[in-house]
Amino acid sequence: MVILSAFISEEKHQSVLDRYLHLFSEDFRKDIMKYRRWQDAQLSLLGRVLLQYGLQTYYNISQVETGILPNKKPYLKNSHLHFNISHSKDIVTCIIAEFPIGIDIEFTNPEINYMDFKFQMTEAEFQEIYETEDKVKGFFTYWTRKEAVIKAHGSGMMLPLESFEIVNDECVIDGEKFFTREIFIYESYHSYIASPDIHIKKTIPLLKFVEV
Repeated sequence: MVILSAFISEEKHQSVLDRYLHLFSEDFRKDIMKYRRWQDAQLSLLGRVLLQYGLQTYYNISQVETGILPNKKPYLKNSHLHFNISHSKDIVTCIIAEFPIGIDIEFTNPEINYMDFKFQMTEAEFQEIYETEDKVKGFFTYWTRKEAVIKAHGSGMMLPLESFEIVNDECVIDGEKFFTREIFIYESYHSYIASPDIHIKKTIPLLKFVEV
């Protein structure tokens, strides 16, 4: 399991486009150029750059071809490997694993009000955050854990956050068990990974920041 991350940079934005954009399909290039904000364009592009770099460097796979499942979850064609990409504020992260995987990273915004998200929580989750001394940390632990599970499950927005509850880093969705695990990527960010494969609990990931 490999977790690769990179920082975005406005100063380097044009050079990042010039260096990497031509490596991808015409459709992907058009999608990138549709973004109005440079941050969104660079985050999306670097997510795919990290995937390509990780596959080639750690799995000796030079030809990367992705597809989209009916549930809109991206996957690697003709490969046993799985991947997932997440980004928040100035960081983009890509995870590659030998089993189904989801990852979520969120900037720990101190101005967040967890009460605004009460309707997306179960009663037990709300109570847990309410009783936590650091409520901002408690909220982002809840949020990233839930989002990682949703991404591992592959249902996206079709699966409401309040429809399942994570207890002791485990939950069940439609009869399938999922496991979660906190991963430290960078200060002021929260991140969790999730998988239906119990190996997620013991597998030690290779974590690396990539300079682009």
